[in-house]
Amino acid sequence: METIVFGSGCFWCTEAVFLMIKGVESVEPGYAGPGHTSERGPSYEEVSTGKTPYVESVKVVYDPDQIAFPELLQVYFGSHDPTQVNGQGADIGPQYRSAVFYTTERQKEMTKHYIQMLGGGFVKPVVTEVAPLDHFYKAEDYHQNYYANNRSAGYCQLVIDPKVDHIRQKYKNLLK
Repeated sequence: METIVFGSGCFWCTEAVFLMIKGVESVEPGYAGPGHTSERGPSYEEVSTGKTPYVESVKVVYDPDQIAFPELLQVYFGSHDPTQVNGQGADIGPQYRSAVFYTTERQKEMTKHYIQMLGGGFVKPVVTEVAPLDHFYKAEDYHQNYYANNRSAGYCQLVIDPKVDHIRQKYKNLLK
């Protein structure tokens, strides 16, 4: 198994997307970034101020024998706007920035190469941060499996449902 951490806006959306992908063993919403706040890590209330170095992220544990890392990158970059600075859609602030926190040098090189390949496909430059995984803190329990547990919530219907539908249409061959 390998681990990669993706930040691409609200972690509820990113979790819902990667839970659908073959070869993904687990997806855990949390906070990634440099620094060390405490044993417990930062809280949602702290991170949501935008005044911490942390990004709402998901830790994805995957089986590289079932899904190739470039396929994960394809889903990641296809599920958010990597050109939007400090936010995704209406979620604004540095805590929602586009970021890949790698755990191996191979992931780092492949991510940078993928971004170079993407560069010409956008009007604006890709601003995705690529950094080593320094710290990851699991988010509070009520953030875990949020979409599955709250399908009737307005945010799920208005924001997550369309994103999940888009991934189902675009990446049929990568679904569980």
